[in-house]
This record gives sequence, structure tokens and C-alpha cells, in this order.
Amino acid sequence: METVFISGSIAISRLDERVKDRISKAVEAGLSVAVGDADGADTSIQQHLASINAEHVTVYCSGDRPRNNVGDWTVENVYPDAEPGTRAYFTAKDLKMAAAANYGLMIWDTKSTGTLSNVFELLKDKKTSVVFVNKAKTFVNVKDGQALESLLENMSDVAKAKAEKKIGLASKIAALKQPQFSL
Repeated sequence: METVFISGSIAISRLDERVKDRISKAVEAGLSVAVGDADGADTSIQQHLASINAEHVTVYCSGDRPRNNVGDWTVENVYPDAEPGTRAYFTAKDLKMAAAANYGLMIWDTKSTGTLSNVFELLKDKKTSVVFVNKAKTFVNVKDGQALESLLENMSDVAKAKAEKKIGLASKIAALKQPQFSL
């Protein structure tokens, strides 16, 4: 069964109807869903999945217990080496979801470096993300570096500077542009 990794910015607590429709269509198409346990978008995604009686859902959490599991779905516990409560601690579950997924559906506020990092992780493995840009109310298909650069045009200079500081935005972009050589 193919899996879609659905995530979004913690600042987004209400899903646009078009996002709910995409999630519903993914479930109707038989895709399983990987979702995180954070407040904000993750919880809103879970609430929608519960409202449509989605069955093939796995909630990923760092540590022993998910912060949110609205539908009492299967839990995938991730035990990071990082200090509990740190960015690295919570990012570990996102890395596992990106690895397990075939596709991504991201709901982005044009600022969240966590959501943006998920797009990068999927792209590194040549996986496509559909990103709903919440401010613009549009979907952007991100399947390569060029599409990613188009997505990043939605960010303000301030948000780009913060992303550079938090996740090394420029180096992540450069890494995607580098051809991979094998010996």
C-alpha cells in the first residue's frame, strides 16, 4: 500500500476545504497516511481523517506516547538520540515519515521550517510533494529543484533569513542541485 506523508505548519489550526478534499481523495484512493502528533496542522489533519473514518493511518511520535492521536490509530514510536523537547528530537519522527512515504501533502504557512524541511526530505529521495500554500490558497507540485525555487518565492525575506539560520536553506537548495555521482 502506498503512503502519503501529510503534515503542516503548527501555526495552522484550520484546514482549507481544498486541503480536506485532497486528504479525502487520498484516503478514497486507498493510500495509507503517515501523520505526526503535534498541535496545529497535525491535529487538524487527524481530526479530518477521523471525520471521514480513515482506517489506514499511522501516527508518528517521538518518545513513548503521542501528544495527539484523535482516531486512536496505530502509533509508530521513534526514539531519537537527541534531547527530549529539542528540534532534533521532534524532527526524527518527520525523517521516519518521509522515509516511509511515497508522496507528501504539506500545508505551509510560508514560514515553517519544519514543513519546508519535510519537502526537502522527500525531494532528496525523488519523491513529490503537493504543497498547499495557505496564504495564497494554492497548491504547488514540488518534484524538483526548480519547483522548489518556485515554492520559495512565497517566502518573505525575513522568513528566508530565519530558514537560513534554522535549517541552512541555501545549503539544502545547493545539495538538491548537485548531481549525484556514484563510483
